[in-house]
Amino acid sequence: MSVNDIVTSGAKPLFFLDYFATSHLDVDLAEKVIKGIVDGCQQSDCVLLGGETAEMPDFYANGEYDLSGFAVGIVKKDAVIDGKNIVAGDILIGLPSSGVHSNGFSLVRRVLAQSGLSLNDQLPGENITLGKALMAPTVIYVKEVLDLIGKGGVKGLAHITGGGFTDNIPRVFPNGLGAVIYNDSWEIPGVFKWIQQVGKITDTEMRRTFNMGIGMVAVVSPEAAHQILEESSYKARRIGEVVSGGEGVRFC
Repeated sequence: MSVNDIVTSGAKPLFFLDYFATSHLDVDLAEKVIKGIVDGCQQSDCVLLGGETAEMPDFYANGEYDLSGFAVGIVKKDAVIDGKNIVAGDILIGLPSSGVHSNGFSLVRRVLAQSGLSLNDQLPGENITLGKALMAPTVIYVKEVLDLIGKGGVKGLAHITGGGFTDNIPRVFPNGLGAVIYNDSWEIPGVFKWIQQVGKITDTEMRRTFNMGIGMVAVVSPEAAHQILEESSYKARRIGEVVSGGEGVRFC
């Protein structure tokens, strides 16, 4: 999450620091957590520079722990991507997510309880358990996005986290611009269809809470969009366009 946020400004992550707090330190568990962080750092080409471990037996129940952290990145001042050059007619390019990523889990837990299923049960209609579908690791987009930036034409980037499409995409636009999203421009993963069906959740709430299968959106010039879409290695989709005369996101 940290490095995906950093790269939206065009910055390259340099290092990450973690904080691990628990009642009594379980060395084996802590080792697994740190290994996961190291794997994420390798995917984003940054280093785990250090961190802090705290034991607070009167604060945490046995077996519980808190994990947090932050990343630092760097970008040249004249290369910062801030969306100010976005104009009507620019294209929205979506990069696929691995699933729910790291947002909406209060709602996910409620839906799971309503369903009567366990994490070990199969996701209906899919060849995967609910646990694996819901807990699929968040895609780290750093290398892919930096490569796109290097090719030119990227004017804005939105990491689709809490707030979904509705809140995250408009934040990168200058005043007076909005977005039109094409409803059928990508395949919505089965886990989101299951969440919506079981929870009886409206389209509006789903789009405001979840990434719906698109974890990162790039706002690019039409020329850059053509090049990006031709290179299949990105698995990118043209999901919409920038329009004038309004703000927010409209689906059609």
